[in-house]
Formats: sequence, structure tokens, C-alpha cells
Amino acid sequence: MAGAEEICEALTERSFSAIGLVLNTRGLERASVCDLDEINLVAYASDGYAEKNSGAPAVARNDEAMALVPQVATGGMKVSVTISVAWGDPIDGEVPPERVAHIAGTLAASGATEIALGDTIGVAVPTTVRDLVERVRRAAPTAKVRCHFHNTRNTGYANALAALAAGADTLDAAVGGFGGSPFSPDAGGNIATEDLTWMLHRMGHETGIDAEAMAATARWLAERLGHDAPVGMSGRASRWPLD
Repeated sequence: MAGAEEICEALTERSFSAIGLVLNTRGLERASVCDLDEINLVAYASDGYAEKNSGAPAVARNDEAMALVPQVATGGMKVSVTISVAWGDPIDGEVPPERVAHIAGTLAASGATEIALGDTIGVAVPTTVRDLVERVRRAAPTAKVRCHFHNTRNTGYANALAALAAGADTLDAAVGGFGGSPFSPDAGGNIATEDLTWMLHRMGHETGIDAEAMAATARWLAERLGHDAPVGMSGRASRWPLD
């Protein structure tokens, strides 16, 4: 999280909503001095990843997140919570969906207006995505549902469509498909914003995103990160449909 304040300071005259990822109480203190529109807290579906990522078991981090939710809401900002490793933990293995649904319900009861389900290591498939989204919908009916997919095993885009079909409100994506967790073995990137946008537009969904401009941004970012090309495919492909 180094340099987060400097990034926020550079986001002037923006036409988008700025969301700060907050992992703990200290993170919220840092975020409070930044010009942000929303805070995204983090919870964990399993202990192994929680210990690696935050140095504490899941129950401790989840309790902390639930305590921080009303603090954020009182400050006037929107508050969402991402449940990490919702479909599988790289240390503990499979995660029971009923556990995730229970966590989602308690977070919504604490005041979270959006629950995000993170496929942190890319082990979800469309059937498990649909099942979990529907469970969370029932457990937290007042909260919106967001899904965050990694494309480690090339299922991310199929999972995105399954999430939409199950009633998810929002999908996360990353420019160029760059991203991943240092605690996830052989981590793949996130699904690429330009690829997801192109697919959704061709299916008749409006996103408000310029897919071609996003593909160009992905190429720009790849160059600055020292990659020959973006992880995502649209930044490598020719323009379609033709003008």
C-alpha cells in the first residue's frame, strides 16, 4: 500500500468514483485524509490466506472489518467489503459456500452496502459462481453484489457471465489484465477491462467504457511495466467491428 496517499493526491478533476482499499484500522486512518468517494474493506473466507496476507486469523480480520463499516458510513462515504478467497484458499483449500454466505450476511447487517466476492486465486467455475452469488443474494438481500475474478485458469470471463446471470450488480476488472496476489501460487492476472468490455458490448450491455481506448491504455501500461504486450487479448488484436 506504499504511495497510496500520493496516488490519491494526483487524482484531481476526476470524472469517476475513487475507491480506497483498506485492510485494517491503520489503513482507514490513512484513507481518511485522502479525497475518496468510497472505502472498500477486506474480509476473509479462510484462515490460511488471512494469516499470510494480514498476519491474523480470518475471524479477527472480519470482526475488525465489521467494526470499521459503521465508522466509514458515519463519515459519509459509501462502504463495501470484499470477501477474499471466496471460492478457494491457496493454503486451506476449498471454502464452503455457506461460510461465505454467512460472512456476507453479517457484513451486510453491520451496514455494508456492497459485498464483493473475490476469486483471489482463480479457482471458481461458472457453476460455483452462480451458486455462491445466489447464496449471498439470499443472505444479504439489502446489499449489492460485486464479483472480482482472476483468470489464473482461464475461466474468468465465463465466470463474469455466470455472475451477471445470477444477479451480480458489478464486475471488477483490471486494465491489461495485470494484477495478482503474492501469496497465490502461480497467480494469474485479473480479467482484463478491455476484454470484458468488448464482450459485454457485443452482447448488448452498456458499460460507459470505451473499449478501444481501454485497449490502447493496456498497451501503454504494458510498455511501462516492461511487458511486450498486455495480458489481456484486446490490446493485441485488430479493431473490431470495423468502422
